[in-house]
Amino acid sequence: MVMVEPTAEEREVHRHHRHSWMTAVPLLTFVVILYVVLASAGCDFTLTRFSITVPSGGVWQITVGDALLTIALFVLFVEILKSTRTGGSSVVDHALSMIVFVVCIILFLVWDKAATSLFFLIMLTTLIDVIAGFSVTIRAARRDYSVGGDN
Repeated sequence: MVMVEPTAEEREVHRHHRHSWMTAVPLLTFVVILYVVLASAGCDFTLTRFSITVPSGGVWQITVGDALLTIALFVLFVEILKSTRTGGSSVVDHALSMIVFVVCIILFLVWDKAATSLFFLIMLTTLIDVIAGFSVTIRAARRDYSVGGDN
């Protein structure tokens, strides 16, 4: 008995795209909200939470602000991966990312607790998210358009 694998044309492709409202919400929103909550509660972002002695003998002191910025950078990476999606939800995601960036600018300029280097760097991650999202989308659209053209 010989078993034959179906060819690519014969295989049925089932794609179920389940998108909830959470997939459209920029994850950096939660980082900004976390900053606002901690700053409103009077958190000292320069407070050392723990120290690590590195092999050189130096002591690396990790502050609350360092931890929050690290979280923001990891979330930015995930947001850049999310920006590679195509479809209608990506447009909503880009628009919401722009809104988060604008809110950050307003907070930075108006709220005294947001006038810090830490918040500025978080605001910068939201700007990079906006620029990367639009850049990746435009690049993907150009590639898709050139594949279908008569080149």
